[in-house]
Amino acid sequence: MRNLAKKIYGIGLVIGLVFSSCDLDKFPQNGPTTGLFPATIKEAEYGLLGAYKAITLLDASSTPFIHVIDNITDVGYTRPGNNYTPGITSAYTTDNALATKPWGAHYKTIARVHTVLDNLTSLKGTVADATYNQIDAELRFIRAYAYSQLIELYGDVPLLEKAVTLGNTNVPQTPKSDIQQWIINEMTAIAEALPVSQSSVGHVRASRIAAYMLKARVALYSEQYAVAASAAKTAIDLSSGIHELTPFNASVAFAGQDHTSGEPDVTNIFGHEGFRSSKEWIWIMEYNRNIAGNVHNQQYYSASRLGRGVAYWGPTQDFIDSFQDIAGFPITESQLYDAQNPFANRDPRLDMYCVRPHSRFMGYQFEMNTAFPTIANYWPIINGTGTTPSSNANTDLTNSARSYSGYLWRKHVDIADFNTTSVNGESDLNVGVFRYAELLLIYAEAKIEANDIDASTYNAINAVRLRAKMPELPQNLSQTQLRKALRYERKIELANDGLRWHDIRRWEIGEDILNGYLYLNRAARPWTANVLTSLDENYTPQYNHAEAVKSFGTQNVVYKVRKDEYWPIPTAEITANPELEQNPGY
Repeated sequence: MRNLAKKIYGIGLVIGLVFSSCDLDKFPQNGPTTGLFPATIKEAEYGLLGAYKAITLLDASSTPFIHVIDNITDVGYTRPGNNYTPGITSAYTTDNALATKPWGAHYKTIARVHTVLDNLTSLKGTVADATYNQIDAELRFIRAYAYSQLIELYGDVPLLEKAVTLGNTNVPQTPKSDIQQWIINEMTAIAEALPVSQSSVGHVRASRIAAYMLKARVALYSEQYAVAASAAKTAIDLSSGIHELTPFNASVAFAGQDHTSGEPDVTNIFGHEGFRSSKEWIWIMEYNRNIAGNVHNQQYYSASRLGRGVAYWGPTQDFIDSFQDIAGFPITESQLYDAQNPFANRDPRLDMYCVRPHSRFMGYQFEMNTAFPTIANYWPIINGTGTTPSSNANTDLTNSARSYSGYLWRKHVDIADFNTTSVNGESDLNVGVFRYAELLLIYAEAKIEANDIDASTYNAINAVRLRAKMPELPQNLSQTQLRKALRYERKIELANDGLRWHDIRRWEIGEDILNGYLYLNRAARPWTANVLTSLDENYTPQYNHAEAVKSFGTQNVVYKVRKDEYWPIPTAEITANPELEQNPGY
């Protein structure tokens, strides 16, 4: 199905590119009005697929943006540099490449939508109503998704429902709350025109379930909890027989074990196999190496040095210390946690989603302590050329640009790409946008925040926990206790999925968790139990700094209220459109 879906989608993408203008680099980035396009429903379909392609173009360091942004938070860390470190030190400027890039990219997507949507009514009556309505709905879905990203990153932005002419580029900002309501209304209007499922094309096009999920996510973010719960419940009900959580494969048995046992592997969810067959994915961005410009180098930037990568991104020590023990207790309250063996008896997602010392990754033993100048290479066994691992020099230790946090992400990396992931390598591993696990947690959070707690609230959270081999929540928790449990699940389950940045801001916890220090363990030093004092109501580790620095390195972090909630609007856009007002603090 993966190859079929890519073939169906890719044909349209090639032609869809014809309708993209290289003159879309300046606001309002809606492109010229063509007048006659689309002249046929086939042209409209090509233009629609071009709009889907536009969503895939937003990247940083050749990595899809969704898998970058969590590495500018408390859970992930990236190689220090001008594009990334300013994001956690309150130092972004109005011309910073990373902070301003999404503005242009999302407006280009909106431009491609309007190239088709503005003249779509001319085709009414020439095709079946259902076909026309579905194309209209998918275009409006893409546009709404782009706006949902813009408002989270920039707050108030110009809301364009049609292309504007080159002589009418002075468009004022619309309040974020108004755009949130507009998105909710749009999804209400178009959801029933979409197929319940788009599994025939690999979930790369919007479905009715995806529309209700977008509605639920935006309603949750705008604190319309009853609306969010209702929309999420509708999406969950529609998902019956279509979407469900995919069980971890047998490699979950290696969680908590060392490299000699085996390599934890979540590619049946987050790898090529997962995008081909997992029912967990509701909507994905599709990449295809047969289409020009439709690849990324995420594997190269994420993989270890021995794994032919550059170890660009990785979890923080703060994130590693957030994982509960297997009995469901924070490690500061655990009877099972041993600081001398800190990765044993932990939530299996620590090893399923992260790479840590003494584990196996991309076929190699992963170590970053000087006690391991050589490591075990399991590729002879993997390739069938031997029955025992060979020995390799440990370049994950000796390379000057090795992991900067001491850990790596196992999520969103597929060992199947090992032979093509290199300096010149490329990957067409798809990128998931909506998955069923997030939908369940949206529903649970909306119910908790509305204080409308019932069995379904517990069931939604417990489904995610049980898939991870974790115990169910205790019954009769208070709203405050359930909120803490929910925030744990979002932090752990959705890590590196592109949502943590948004969660920190909507929960208004940035001032608490991004001021002071992030802890890193690039040297893989041991630590003692008294390094940690507690985990707070957001499941943020609290450290005894004087003890922590004996083991860990640090990154100073700064979060300024009434500034760092949003990124700066690009200077060029302010110049081109005097109606725009810069965000506070820039």
